[in-house]
Amino acid sequence: MAEGAVRIDGTTLQLPGGVRVRFIRTLRLPETGTHQLPPGLGDFPIRRVEDYPHTAPEEMRARGGVMLPVYLREAMWLHFGGSTEPAALQVGVGKVCAVSGKPWSGSLVRDPQNYVVVPRQPWLDGINSGKGTVRQFVAVPLGLGATVEGQVTGEEVFGGVQLQSFPLNDKQLAVWREEERLRAEREQSLGGLSTTALFAGTGAVPMPPPGAVPMPPPSTGAPLPPPPGGAPMPAAPGGAPMAAPGAAPQRSASAAPPRAPAAMGLGVGGSMRQEVYRDTWPRGSWAGSPAGRVFVHLVTPPEWRRITGEAPPPSPVDRAAYTRAGLPWFEYYDEDGHDLDPADALGTVKPVGDWLGDDLDPWQAPAPGQVEPLGDAPGKPIQDGDW
Repeated sequence: MAEGAVRIDGTTLQLPGGVRVRFIRTLRLPETGTHQLPPGLGDFPIRRVEDYPHTAPEEMRARGGVMLPVYLREAMWLHFGGSTEPAALQVGVGKVCAVSGKPWSGSLVRDPQNYVVVPRQPWLDGINSGKGTVRQFVAVPLGLGATVEGQVTGEEVFGGVQLQSFPLNDKQLAVWREEERLRAEREQSLGGLSTTALFAGTGAVPMPPPGAVPMPPPSTGAPLPPPPGGAPMPAAPGGAPMAAPGAAPQRSASAAPPRAPAAMGLGVGGSMRQEVYRDTWPRGSWAGSPAGRVFVHLVTPPEWRRITGEAPPPSPVDRAAYTRAGLPWFEYYDEDGHDLDPADALGTVKPVGDWLGDDLDPWQAPAPGQVEPLGDAPGKPIQDGDW
């Protein structure tokens, strides 16, 4: 991969340093109460903005990056599984840090921490707004003031999602690679592969035991087979890739002329139990400058069709039907992890329902037995722009 290049591999964004990010469709949580981790219902499709010079809006082309389609009030989470080397990853929502609540920065800050460490952090479902909890990412249009960006900064200028990765510095990376080489030799001498990948300075990243969470085949839009004794599963809105060996734990349900964009940003929905882990690498372990960055534009399904000529994914699965079918929700626990304190600026962000009104999608809480514990060749480089 060229220095600083970000590429698309299927539905995965590959950032320099081995960072892999997927955007996952999911069930939207109620805006009251605290809930388990919702399932993954397939990946959002991703396209390079520069591949549509005649149909992508001028502002979008100027910022470069990639785009994906989202419905009003659709929820998503970010999956970091498959990242091959430790990295510090900044996640911005409208150029507000989703971890610290501070303005977007070109450098890493430890206090308050403005990044997550991957692959130690297997996923991020929302903003760091509570102790041991996050508030779910939910798509809303710009202009209402409902986005995190609008509530924290008082204006809505950017929208979308921003990602920026920092690898280990040369010294720490050499040490980590040597430790990984020795670990692999020890495992080989024992005659088998361990189910735990150890990362120096980060603790253990648990891997799912074989068969723990079955992954579905790529969806064709037809309903998947029902679970034993369960009702038929709703059609999944897009397929999720099969988990690669050594991947992070999976949360699978079961297996025109240019014009102003219908820009979308991220607000918040319900609260869920999820920790944002504190960086335990020694201070000074990370490179001083980012290896790569990318702007992720969120567009409405009609805008997606106009720009790309492709049909957008179907609307999200009805969450009550999902739960009635007996399908799984998830709970993730890492005994070695230390949760970051909630960000003050993010703790006061109000849910999108305050702007959009009551949620008409009926809620049905999962039964206790439905909660499961979880302990292709690169494509063309993605053009960065001015943002």
